[in-house]
Parts: sequence; structure tokens; C-alpha cells
Amino acid sequence: MTGVRVGVVTFPGSLDDRDAARAVRRAGAQAVALWHGDEDLRGVDAVVLPGGFSYGDYLRCGAIARFAPVMGLVVEQAGRGLPVLGICNGFQILCESHLLPGALIRNDHRKFNCVDQRLRIESTATAWTSSYETGQEIVVPLKNGEGGYVADDATLDRLEGEGRVVARYVGDNPNGSYRAIAGVANERGNVVGLMPHPEHAVDELTGPTTDGLGFFSSVLAAVLDRGAVPA
Repeated sequence: MTGVRVGVVTFPGSLDDRDAARAVRRAGAQAVALWHGDEDLRGVDAVVLPGGFSYGDYLRCGAIARFAPVMGLVVEQAGRGLPVLGICNGFQILCESHLLPGALIRNDHRKFNCVDQRLRIESTATAWTSSYETGQEIVVPLKNGEGGYVADDATLDRLEGEGRVVARYVGDNPNGSYRAIAGVANERGNVVGLMPHPEHAVDELTGPTTDGLGFFSSVLAAVLDRGAVPA
């Protein structure tokens, strides 16, 4: 176990926060529980926004969560380089908070997905993907009803041109995401949104693979490389 502290935020309706915390621990970091109403990030070195249905998704996925007190801190610190990973509902929150471009809408087939999904890692130049190789294919679970990533052509072209498409669906497009995009990053590469669930693929006992562990080991390496904490 290193001295790296990764905060995992729990919103009302989060359901993958404990899985994310376990993935953090499997990677060798300390998982720090953060609450949506917190006004202190407790000195964490990175933050994970987990999957679920924050505030019941009653307005629009992530639209209420963006106003949570903890998100004000996350947005501020992300602007200063804090690594932030949003998974599924967390990805939606990042888009609603304008930390990432685009939006997530209802799956084009209007059904909930729950499959083991093959992905291709398109960029390793982020705080969350350096443990992979560009073009590497991995398998992690995908479970969503509103997972279709959309943006205008100019935004999509910019993401492609700047190498900010982090992961892409391989094979059938499971939710109608434009250009089969499964995850994107901000310009700096410290903020990543991903619709599939790497935290459910960190242990052979409970996941289809251990392919998802690389996201969490990547941020561990990124923090240690910064020299913010002792190894």
C-alpha cells in the first residue's frame, strides 16, 4: 500500500462507490470516502466519481449532482491538475459540470445495457490510462440506460484531432455513441470520463477479466511520478 489517497464520492443513489473503493485498494492506494455534501476533499491525490443514479437522475443524469458542494471543490481542483475519473454516472456528472465536452443521452435502442464490453484504448496520454498500450483491447462490464455519447461535429473533430478520445467500443456500438466513443479526456489529460465500468474488472473472482485495473494503477503511477506522496 502506498501513501496515495484516492477519494471516492458517494451521492444519494450511488451504487458503485464501494466497488470503486475496492478497485483503488486493489491498485495499491488508499480509498478515502467522500460525501456529496463535503466541503473538504481531505487532502486526496485523485478523485473517482462512481456509477449509479445520483439524486435518482430525476431531472437529467448528473444534472443535480453537479451542484453538490463536493463538486465545487472537484471542479476547482481539477482545474489545478487533480486527476478525476468519472465512471458511467460519474461521466455524466463530468459533462454536466463542463469538465468534459459533450453529453450522454438515452441509448439509441431504448434498452438498458448489461454486457461484458470490448474496448480499444485510444490514448495512454492521460493520468488514468498510462498503464495500457495504445490500441490495446480490453474487456470490462458495461451497464447503462443513458450511455450514448453525443457532441457536435466540431467538438468530435477536436477530440479526435487532439487525441482526447480515451476509449472506443469494439464491435457493435452498444448505445449509439457518436463515433463509438466510450470515454474522453480534457485537454490536460487529468480528467477522464468513461461509460463502461473498469472497477468491475479488477479481480478474476468477480469480474470477466482484470483488464480494468489499469485505470487505477495508472493514476497511482501519475501521482507518484508527480512526487506528491512517498512511494
